[in-house]
This record gives sequence, structure tokens and C-alpha cells, in this order.
Amino acid sequence: MALSPTSLNAGGNDFRSLEALRGSAVRDPKSSIRETAKQFESLFMQEVMKSMRAATMPTEMMDNSATKLGTEMLDTQFAGKMTGLPGGLSGAIERHLQRQLGLSEKTAEKPALQPLPALAQKGIAPHVQSFIQKHDSAAKAAEAQTGIPASFMLAQAAHESGWGKREITGAGGTPSFNVFGIKATSSWTGRVTEVQTTEFVDGKPQKVMAKFRAYASYEESFKDYAKMIGSNERYSKVVAQAQSGGAEGFARGLQKAGYATDPEYAQKLARVINTTVRVQRALA
Repeated sequence: MALSPTSLNAGGNDFRSLEALRGSAVRDPKSSIRETAKQFESLFMQEVMKSMRAATMPTEMMDNSATKLGTEMLDTQFAGKMTGLPGGLSGAIERHLQRQLGLSEKTAEKPALQPLPALAQKGIAPHVQSFIQKHDSAAKAAEAQTGIPASFMLAQAAHESGWGKREITGAGGTPSFNVFGIKATSSWTGRVTEVQTTEFVDGKPQKVMAKFRAYASYEESFKDYAKMIGSNERYSKVVAQAQSGGAEGFARGLQKAGYATDPEYAQKLARVINTTVRVQRALA
């Protein structure tokens, strides 16, 4: 099925997105291939729905510019929701692109980073070293997007996930890659993982079931966190405090803005930030 320039523009994919994909391909080939596959699948699904609409006999009541525009917008939303599902077209496209570029599933994965023996002698636990090394590039990319120091975001991800030991997982241990513990509110249209978590009500911890956002990679998790913090007015002062370089101010700002219900959240996060900065200096 041929995709016309009009359908490309209708799907919100223009040449600027291609430039963005080229840039991300250098940093993370696997994620770029996955995103490209999703875009192609979305375009394909829009064309399928467009063909189905064309095969339906229109009525005088529905055949006007307003209803056509509404139908096109609805089809675009449906196509987005059907894109990226397990066993879908994007998976096949992704595997094909990997073969074309000489990237197998194994080679497309980033190599595991090993802890540095010298740091162990300084009392820094191996899992702490590995966590910081593993997420360093994603944190730096998010820093460029928001201005929040990478060490602050690494520390918050470490605190929320227990240095990667308590990551949120779905049924059967499916990873959510959500290292920031961001909940899935009504505005979230992506995948969701529902798990039991601890919330503080009137200062007392309680176990509750909650829905959390699920991502395709850790890089997506950092990008979404950066987008949420950078674009939400509620966190505007937090970003300013982070850019001034104050770990304690950043942690207190997050707690005041309602990021977490734990009354000791700021104190705990500030300690993890100090640990992260210390390890990064040793890594330098």
C-alpha cells in the first residue's frame, strides 16, 4: 500500500522527525529502530482505516468537512492506540530493519557495564557503580532537555528503584523500565503496569494498588521524566532549584510539589544524591 505525502503529514510525521531519528540513531540504534518501526506501523494503520472509510457508503448528513475532519482525527487516535502492541506489525518491521542494518537483537543491546574494582576499594557497592554507569548517558540526555543535573536524576531513579533492585514489573516479571515511579494518570495513553505500592496517608504507610507508566526502554523513562518535570508548572521551582546546584533544595522542592507522599522523601533523596555525586567523581 503506497503512502502519499498527504498521509505522512496527516500522521504528524514530517522531515523534522527524520532528523530527530538520525540524531538518536547515533546514541541508541535499537531505540531508533523501534521508534521508526512504530511510525511506519502507525502510518500503515491510518491508511487501512482510511481505505475502510472510503469503502463505506457516505450519507448526506455525515458527508461534510467538519465530520470528515473529526473522523480523520479519530482514526489517527485509533491508529496510535493499535501501534506497538505485542505481535504487531512494528515488531516485524523492527526485526527487518535490524537485519538490514546488520544489527541482531543481541548486538543491538548495549553491552553490560562492569563495576570498577578501584571503586570497590573505596566502599562503593558494585550494584551502585553498575546502576550509575548503566543510566549515565540517558541521564545526560535528560539533563540537556531540562537543565536538571544528571546526578540528581540518576539519584532519584536510584532512590525510586532501590538502585535497580526494586524496579516495577508486570505480570510474569515483564519490565516496565519505569525507574522514577511515575504513575499512570488519566492523561497517560501508553502501556500500564498495575502493582502494589506504599503510600503515606496522614504520615502512616499503607499498601495500595496503583497503575504506573510502562516504557519500551530506560531511555524512554528518562525522557518522559524530563518532559514531565520540564513542562509541568507545578515543578517550575524545582527545576530552578536544581539548576542552581542545590541537592537539598531540589529534593525539598520535589516533596513540596507532591512528587511523593513519604514525609521523609526529601531527606532520603538528598542522601542518595550525595552518594551519586561521590561515585561520579570517582568515575571521572
